[in-house]
Amino acid sequence: QVQLVESGGGLVQPGGSLRLSCAASGSIWRINVMGWYRQAPGKQRELVAVITSTDGGSANYAGSVKGRFTISRDNAKNTVYLQMNSLEPEDTAVYYCKLWTAGSEYWGQGTQVTVSS
Repeated sequence: QVQLVESGGGLVQPGGSLRLSCAASGSIWRINVMGWYRQAPGKQRELVAVITSTDGGSANYAGSVKGRFTISRDNAKNTVYLQMNSLEPEDTAVYYCKLWTAGSEYWGQGTQVTVSS
């Protein structure tokens, strides 16, 4: 059984920063991919960023966050982070952590990020 626990969401003013964390526990292969999705009210869930456990942590980003968000991970802790800078009201959403490992996919429970003045 794999569990993902997210933390770090909250309310921030436009232009501010937040850092999300997602800790994975359970049966996790060394080779895996972790990432962040988000879902705004009335919209479909969309990919924000993903990072591999190999190749030095190869990362990919959605165009809307490139240059503002940075994904990173600590393989020893099976934890992935999302540093979000220059936040905009359009970034308001529930952010979900996702793990791909051993042919299966797992989701976290989600953490709310609200960008508002």
